[in-house]
Amino acid sequence: MRKGFKTVSLCLVLVFVVLGLYYPVFWWLLLLIGLPILIGLYDMLQSKNNVMRNFPLFGHFKEFITEERHVIQQAAIENSREGRPFNWIQRRIAYSRASEELMSQPYGSEFDHRKRGHEWLMHSNNPVDQIEGDLRFVVGGPQCSHPYSSSILNISAMSYGSLGPNAVRALNAGAHLGGFAHNTGEGGLTDYHRSFEGDLIWQIGTAYFGCRNDDGSFDPEAFRDKAREEQVKMIELKISQGAKPGMGGLLPAGKNTEEIARFRNIEPHKDVFSPPAHPEFSGDNEMLKFIQKLRELSGGKPVGFKLCLGKPKEFIDICEAILETRIMPDFITIDSSEGGTGAANYDFIHWAGMHVFDSLPFAYDTLTGFGFKKDIRLLASGKVLSSFDVVRMLALGADGCYSARAMMLSLGCVQALKCNTNKCPTGVTTLNPSLNKGLVVEDKKVKVANFHKHTIEGVKELIAAAGYKDLTAINRSLICRRQNDLSFKTLQDIYPYVVEGVLLNKPWPESYRSFEDKN
Repeated sequence: MRKGFKTVSLCLVLVFVVLGLYYPVFWWLLLLIGLPILIGLYDMLQSKNNVMRNFPLFGHFKEFITEERHVIQQAAIENSREGRPFNWIQRRIAYSRASEELMSQPYGSEFDHRKRGHEWLMHSNNPVDQIEGDLRFVVGGPQCSHPYSSSILNISAMSYGSLGPNAVRALNAGAHLGGFAHNTGEGGLTDYHRSFEGDLIWQIGTAYFGCRNDDGSFDPEAFRDKAREEQVKMIELKISQGAKPGMGGLLPAGKNTEEIARFRNIEPHKDVFSPPAHPEFSGDNEMLKFIQKLRELSGGKPVGFKLCLGKPKEFIDICEAILETRIMPDFITIDSSEGGTGAANYDFIHWAGMHVFDSLPFAYDTLTGFGFKKDIRLLASGKVLSSFDVVRMLALGADGCYSARAMMLSLGCVQALKCNTNKCPTGVTTLNPSLNKGLVVEDKKVKVANFHKHTIEGVKELIAAAGYKDLTAINRSLICRRQNDLSFKTLQDIYPYVVEGVLLNKPWPESYRSFEDKN
């Protein structure tokens, strides 16, 4: 049968070619009929795709549906609560706040409030008037000479290259309008980040992009020149990230354009590897000395580090190194394990690292136990979108939050899950010029600022509803989490606080005893 199909198909194509020599209309018929026949013949002869080989031509429909499965499911199949990573209710919050359109929910909540894991705010019968101010906190410990007044919500690390040029420019312009900070990501400090003078947090990864020598080592002079720019407010040393903790990266030659190479201080059109660990130091003591070096080179600006927590004992080791060296980071960013905007290996993004709901309170308690929390600020990153998400992070121990994907949604992201393909339909995560043009900076910068403004206003309303007048009153007893149909616990029940300074002497509390035994 397949052999007969091939013979008949070839004969039909030949007939149309001959007739086309005398009657041009047959060329159009050949295009409409012959082209599908040729595609079908190719499908039957190729050996890479089983479905197309067995079902020539029609197999392409299956491939299309598979390729666009998430978009079809998101638009026509799933309900408001089922979408991942963010469901429609969450995306609608970002869209409505960014556009300032219909910022309300009719007919009651669509969430199941009896479902295990559901969380809520413990409001007060004595609420206060909405608190004033823009909710900021100061980053900069006793060893920092130029502290930074930071918003409690900032743009998380997203590199140019992962994001397109218009997306980076719109984010920085939005940060400038809204008075919050924009993390550069480890891809280097670029002209697009500098476009609108928004406050920058310059992230330094293991490849030292933007401040490296030809051999990949750290270049202190290149770092000093950029770090002392007025726009750069803080320096973040990336130890690991939630998408791929403990794993290096690869910038393939195809993406290493002349422009990206210029921003990253690398040779263009060649593969560039980011090692899993920093080559400039080994061990916690050396890491802290490197942080001190960055602080001195930057002229005394706040310097901290970012990590996705893996082995809890290693965070304790960092605190013990602080005790030994007397070098203190100004802030620590705790990243969540489920990943974010960056593409990552399947195994790492699904099964490596600790979730921020566990790592953040552990980090807070450990810093408190060693007596460092009053001088070291904690930033948290991990699916922060709603005002409640911010309040929950603050209750778990954060001083402030990062948000990446919510900021992308405010840019017009539709969660097409094509971030790693250079085919983002909204122009957010692609360098393709024909797709970049869909993102208009002058429009999107306002939406980024709007999203931030209304999210902060929501935080103020929640705090006031709880009866508090400022951020310092927020604690773990404010948030409840359902355990089953009949019971719930506060976050303080789940993650009980430790006494300040309790880890300075042994024996340690029972919750830390297993780590003490391994010393």
